[in-house]
Amino acid sequence: MPAIRRSTAAAAAVAALLAVTATGCGPSDDKAAAPGSSAAADQKGPGDGGLKLPKGMPTSIDGLKKWKDGGWNDWGDWARKASDFANPIIKDHWKADRLAKAKAAPEIGVNATGVGSGSASDPEPRPVTAEQVARPYHQHMAPVGKIFFDSPKGPMVCSGTIVEDPAHPGKSNLVWTAGHCVHSGKQGGWMRNIVFVPSYNDNGVPMNQVGATPAQQVTPYGRFWADWITTSGEWINMGSEETGNGGSAYDFAVLHVKPENGSGKSLQETVGAAAQVWFNAPSADGISSLDAFGYPAAPPYDGARMMNCPARPGRLVMQQGTPAMHRIGCTMTGGTSGGGWFVNRGGKLTLVSNTSISSNAHTWLAGPHLGPEAQRVFDGISRKFAGQ
Repeated sequence: MPAIRRSTAAAAAVAALLAVTATGCGPSDDKAAAPGSSAAADQKGPGDGGLKLPKGMPTSIDGLKKWKDGGWNDWGDWARKASDFANPIIKDHWKADRLAKAKAAPEIGVNATGVGSGSASDPEPRPVTAEQVARPYHQHMAPVGKIFFDSPKGPMVCSGTIVEDPAHPGKSNLVWTAGHCVHSGKQGGWMRNIVFVPSYNDNGVPMNQVGATPAQQVTPYGRFWADWITTSGEWINMGSEETGNGGSAYDFAVLHVKPENGSGKSLQETVGAAAQVWFNAPSADGISSLDAFGYPAAPPYDGARMMNCPARPGRLVMQQGTPAMHRIGCTMTGGTSGGGWFVNRGGKLTLVSNTSISSNAHTWLAGPHLGPEAQRVFDGISRKFAGQ
C-alpha cells in the first residue's frame, strides 16, 4: 500500500508523538476474510529512519496532535476502507483517568415489537437481573476485560475476551469482541486508539475513584494495543450503530494485540487464561444455559464493575435470510457490547457468542451465532500471525 514518506525531522516528531510504532496496512494476505473485513499490521520500510505512516494519517504536527488526542471529526471517512485502518501505539494515551472517562459505546437498541416476527424467533425472554462478578477479577474471570477506543464522539468502551489461538497454544494474542466496537458499519469506519485491558479495575472500586486508584489495580496486566483487526464483511457492508438489523447477526470481531510496554510475553501468558471458541455450536434452543459477561457502563451502571447474566438462550431472527441470533433476558446496558457469552464445555470456559444488541428497555441482550462466517474471520487472523 502507498505510504506517506516524511523528512527525517518530521519522522522524528512523529516517533516522539506515537512513542512506539506506526501501523501500515494491507488486507491482501488475509485471504480467508470477506472483502473489506481485514485491517492492519505493522510495517516498516527503508529511509526516513525506517518509519512509514499509513495512508490517511495527518502530515502536520498539529494534525498528529489531533490524532493523539483522538480528534478526528474533521477527517471524514478516512478510515472507512480496510486498507486505511491504523492504530499506532501512543504510550500513556490511556491513563487511568482517561480510561475512567470513556463512555459506553453507542447502544444498538431494538424495539421488542416488529423484529423477529413469526415462528423463526422465540418469545421475548423475561429480564434477568445482572449479578456482580466476584473480585478480584483476575482470580475469577481473568480472560474478560474492557476495550477502549476513540470514536468521533470521544473515548468509548466495550467489553472483550482473550481467546485461545490454535496457531499459538498457550500464547494467544487474540481478543474477541463485537464488530461495532471496532468499526461503525455501513455508514462509518474504523475506530481509533483501540486497546484491551484485561481484568480492568480488578477490585471493582467505584468509577469516581478509579482515576485516583493505583495503576496496578486499574490495569493489573497492562494495556494491549490492537495491531490487526478482523470483522465480518457482512458487518461492514450491512451493520448499523443506530439500530439492530441483519448485520447484527455478523456483529463480531477479533483483535490481535501487543503490549504497550513492549514485553515479550503474549497476552495469554501475561494473564494466564483464555477461553476456547466453539464455532458452529448448537443453535440457541440446543444450549440449556449460558453466562454473559461484560462491563455495563450506561445507567444504572457506571462501567466500574464486571457483571454477569446467567440465562437460557432463545432465538431471534433480525432479518429473513440471516442466521438466528442467541437472545437472553438480561438487564446489562451499553458497555457490555462485545462481552463474551460462555458455556462449560468439557470443563473449559467456552465462548459461543458476544453481546451485540439489546432491547431499548434493557430487558434482553442478543448476540450472533458463531457459524462459518465467524470461523472464517477467526481463522484468517490466526493464520496471519501463525509464523510469528
